[in-house]
Amino acid sequence: MGVPGSGQGRVSRPRCCLAASLALAVLAGPLAAGEWDPAEGRPEPRSPSPFQPSTGLPPVEFGAVVAASYRGPGNGDTRLNRELPILLWWSPGLFPHFPGDTERIDCARHSCLVTRRRRVARHQRTKALIFYGTDFRAYEAPLPRLPHQTWALFHEESPMNNYLLSHRPGISLFNYTATFRRESDYPLTLQWLPSLAYLRRAALPLAEKERWRKQGYAPVLYMQSHCDVPSDRDRYVRELMKHIQVDSYGKCLNNRELPSERLRDTSTATTEDSEFMTFISRYKFHLAMENAICNDYMTEKLWRPMHLGAIPVYRGSPSVRDWMPDDLSIILVDDFQSPQELAQFLDFLDRNGEEYLKYLEYKKPGGITNQFLLENMERREWGVNDMTLPNYLNGFECFICDRENIRVAGERDHKKSHGKVPAPEPHIAQFTHMGCPIPAPGFGNIEDLFSGDRLHEPWEQGESWGICDRTVMPAGRAG
Repeated sequence: MGVPGSGQGRVSRPRCCLAASLALAVLAGPLAAGEWDPAEGRPEPRSPSPFQPSTGLPPVEFGAVVAASYRGPGNGDTRLNRELPILLWWSPGLFPHFPGDTERIDCARHSCLVTRRRRVARHQRTKALIFYGTDFRAYEAPLPRLPHQTWALFHEESPMNNYLLSHRPGISLFNYTATFRRESDYPLTLQWLPSLAYLRRAALPLAEKERWRKQGYAPVLYMQSHCDVPSDRDRYVRELMKHIQVDSYGKCLNNRELPSERLRDTSTATTEDSEFMTFISRYKFHLAMENAICNDYMTEKLWRPMHLGAIPVYRGSPSVRDWMPDDLSIILVDDFQSPQELAQFLDFLDRNGEEYLKYLEYKKPGGITNQFLLENMERREWGVNDMTLPNYLNGFECFICDRENIRVAGERDHKKSHGKVPAPEPHIAQFTHMGCPIPAPGFGNIEDLFSGDRLHEPWEQGESWGICDRTVMPAGRAG
């Protein structure tokens, strides 16, 4: 799943550095006559609600544009709007995510202006450009990079949405990152888990699941319409099907039709629709296979079955044990030497209710015993469906805002001291902020793949993009 309004995994063929130089010519143009420049303006009254647009307050006019105010938790920053650093969202699909094309944000420590107006890309006060990874193409980047600007990457998706970012030359274009990896600057690892209460939802009684089994339901559910992904999940499931009954819905490995038109609607299947959720909860096991195998990349494919009490049979993040509610909440595919061995274990649990129910103990009061999970949910700076907290877009903006204010102050002190105070060192993203291993077969050995198998093709294309775009200067340095 992507952020609403964003591109969904589209792939563009590289035009290398020619397009970037053409983009530069466009970006260098002056502001159009009558178009508002966010360098101007003045502060507005504070909103009474953290991270909410203000209501009932008079808007402030910025030239011909009237923008509602947007507020964070507040701080002691008394500067006028025209004195604030500017953060530019280069990927307009994620902005505005609050009213107006340009807004003032008052974060925990500092304030900034946030805009999607690309015409301020070369403004001296535009201190950071924020890119959404799915939409980022190195050959479309605004070049040359300016020495006073940093680049920030927001990318909650897996590498299949943009392989360039899993290669060192790609990720090192950026100074700051918000990704699924816990090593990133602003981790989004638990973005798909709304709350601990979400996990504690009562499961359908085992007697009800048994009743559906007697009516012809398989013990195992597989529901997938996105086939041929880097994790190669269909290859594994196909082999598993030889050893245990699996009800497979969707386009991939389909062997059964969904029972209603509402469930066959793909827009319903991507939501928390009540009929869809009720249907999933009837199954004892849910094959939860991520589209890519990366540390800390865990999506609703893991958390939703747990919410519903359909035990996830999971293949995805190799570090998933760090995040399990307790020791028996997930069945890990990689714990078994073969699909046949996994099938035998699932069959054992299907026949032994007492053993099966051990995997749902985390739903009881005090059942979530993983302190690492508990502490990370408590420390999370952003909320999911919690309007008292920033969403992760606003949270990342404030992260960048605070750090850019600190960087600007450090550079000012360096200049005033005539070099006696060291200049701030550029912060550059590391491979561990996004990097994932090269895709491997979901079942069998790489040597067994036929010559026309395209498993590695997107990865290799991403690698070639990184080589092509070496002329994009490393993050934090002038182009």
